[in-house]
Amino acid sequence: MTTCHRPGCAGHIMATGYCDTCGHGAPHPAPGTERTEPQTQPSTPHPLREEDTSGPTPTHAVAGTGDLDQHGLVELPDVPDTGSGALALVEDPRPPAGGARCGAAGCTMTIGVGYGGRPAPATGHCPRCGTPYSFLPQLHKGDLVAGHYKILGCLARGGLGWIHLAEDTRADGYRVVLKGLINVHDTLARRNAVEERRSLTDLHHPDIVRIITYAEHRLPGQPPTGYLVMDHIGGRSLQQLVDADDTDRGFAGRLRHDHILTYGCKILGALQYMHERGLLYCDMKPANVIHFGRAIKIIDLGAVRAIGDRTSAYVYTAGFAPPKEEIDRRGWHLDSDLYTVGMTLAALARRAEPARGLATESFRRLVDRATHATPAARFRSAAEMSRQLWEVLREFRSLQFGEQLPESSTRFRATDAGLDAGLGAIPALGHWTDRHGTGPAGLDISPPPPAEVAAVLPQPVPDPDDGAALLLDTFTPDAPDRIAERWPRESRLGTPETALWLCRAYLRKGERAAAESWLTEAGTQLGEEAAAHDWRIAWHRAVLHLAKGEVALAGGGFEAVYRALPGEYVPKLALGHCAEHGFGGRPADAMTYYEAVWKRDFAHTAAAFGLVRGHLARGDRDAAVRVLDDVPSTSRHYDAARVAAVRVRAGILDGVPPTAAGLRDAARRLPELRLDGGAADGESRARLVAEVRENALHSMPDQDGEDGFPAGDLLGDGRADTLRTLVELSFRQLAAQARTAAEHGRLLDLAHAVRPMTTF
Repeated sequence: MTTCHRPGCAGHIMATGYCDTCGHGAPHPAPGTERTEPQTQPSTPHPLREEDTSGPTPTHAVAGTGDLDQHGLVELPDVPDTGSGALALVEDPRPPAGGARCGAAGCTMTIGVGYGGRPAPATGHCPRCGTPYSFLPQLHKGDLVAGHYKILGCLARGGLGWIHLAEDTRADGYRVVLKGLINVHDTLARRNAVEERRSLTDLHHPDIVRIITYAEHRLPGQPPTGYLVMDHIGGRSLQQLVDADDTDRGFAGRLRHDHILTYGCKILGALQYMHERGLLYCDMKPANVIHFGRAIKIIDLGAVRAIGDRTSAYVYTAGFAPPKEEIDRRGWHLDSDLYTVGMTLAALARRAEPARGLATESFRRLVDRATHATPAARFRSAAEMSRQLWEVLREFRSLQFGEQLPESSTRFRATDAGLDAGLGAIPALGHWTDRHGTGPAGLDISPPPPAEVAAVLPQPVPDPDDGAALLLDTFTPDAPDRIAERWPRESRLGTPETALWLCRAYLRKGERAAAESWLTEAGTQLGEEAAAHDWRIAWHRAVLHLAKGEVALAGGGFEAVYRALPGEYVPKLALGHCAEHGFGGRPADAMTYYEAVWKRDFAHTAAAFGLVRGHLARGDRDAAVRVLDDVPSTSRHYDAARVAAVRVRAGILDGVPPTAAGLRDAARRLPELRLDGGAADGESRARLVAEVRENALHSMPDQDGEDGFPAGDLLGDGRADTLRTLVELSFRQLAAQARTAAEHGRLLDLAHAVRPMTTF
């Protein structure tokens, strides 16, 4: 594994390209060292790094659903090249709708607007300054630019200029795209074009169209028009794919959410590349991304501007960009670019196949955060947003196709809590001695108490940018007082992460007031506005509420974390537990949350037992046992799952006794159990055998020997008297385990009550 490049981080770069500790991506190659792929070969880069042909072999997915590459992205459908592009040429180029600004010598008059019901003129003079204008393409079929680019026709109108298709006569007709200005007299547009040329010719990313060169072309009596010469990319724009019907898309079926999420990861990888070079894209939309073969290219770089530029004119597409009022107030920022990506994903998803389970909701929350009305609530970087897209993609694949896609969280530490609420435990003697009456107790399928859940939920990974992050693992977790005493004396400890660590430490000790005080201090350290949108604050506050049994308040906090981190599994696990206790008013919602966690990774046994409880609440023992059987043998909760399977098969569920088939399965499973070993193993096994035998007796048909009732060493020969004798024997064995005279007497009473009737 490669060591993380970030200062102070001790993590390693995983196969995904992300650090397993800080979550940041691998570094890009130095400028000029990037490898440019041949344009005919599709590339599949990680969202945050250049394409790398080394690494693990591709992960095979379900047949027909598209393979996953070594970075966990989907192999996109194959979109054929459009060839010469003749079908896409514009036969009748028209001026921009609504006219445009004159721009000559700074003139702000709108030109190209029709009056009195007449169509807008394509040519004319500015009514204010008299400067001539033309919105017609300056190039026509057959024209030569720079002596060797032969124009084939007009492809489209971009934000600032016409886009032409041409062939390079010096390169055997290799097709290129030329982009020039719509109105050559617009001095501001000309300046933008010069800036575009300077900033974009050095970009080399497999998902960004390659700028080949810059060429000028002069018409008689006109100032020279500069043209960016770019590679021509065949295929179709994402807008065309969305607009096409299922028979005209170029590949079978509709777009799926994993296709869209892969588009998003690739787009964000390209934007991250640009952001690291001080550039903002500004005009992301489906029409500006071409899907060709199994790859994509971002095209039309005419709106690119430098980060921090507040003087150049903004070029963007209404409906995909943030509101104009926001742009006028604060300019264009990194989160503005991410806003356009969110709107692009939302537009693509409107025509996508429906997704199963929670994936649709996770996708919606991802888009909602990217396009939040408050900029501070949006993703902070393309890398952060890309990671969440990548996680939602894996959630979609697991729910849609049943793929197991385990991956360590970059936001939370792992936990080994099973939260089986006793279902996977051998009954203690109190199962019999504490009950009233002589009838067997029903299977307890109630969820674990909120405080128990709060104590074992995964803890957040410290922010590596926090000054105390590296110190936190050296603290003694059971002695927070010493750290609290050092807090005012050591400046390096006065950080939000230290305050959050103290919050967790005091909560573990049961000192909730101190925990709440340190959570308040963490918010103060962050600042009011930042704390209002920091998921860590929401998480700790929710855990505090859960510890106090305030499930509704806890659920609201976990909802906020889910909105901020829609791809992470931990908030969904927490919401599942809250839903079991009535949060949201629909206990069935717990199943949806647990399914999203469990289907993705069978290591999350807390979700497995949550699903089991949900299935049992519906009376579906078979579904519950199928989940338990999927717990892997490598899990520390494997034995608990096997015990639970026996108890589910042989238990009395909501007053309903086990079936003969269920008892037969329990009898098959019980001898295979590996319990706790040693002398205690015999005691544990005796208690489980006693539970199964007692429940079997309760479910035995009225007529001895009825067909189907299981027989064998565990349950006898199928006759009631034989089974009664075995149950009596089990109770006497339990009496030998009693620790008090009261327990011993109670168990003997149960043995006497169940013994078969005899005559003397």
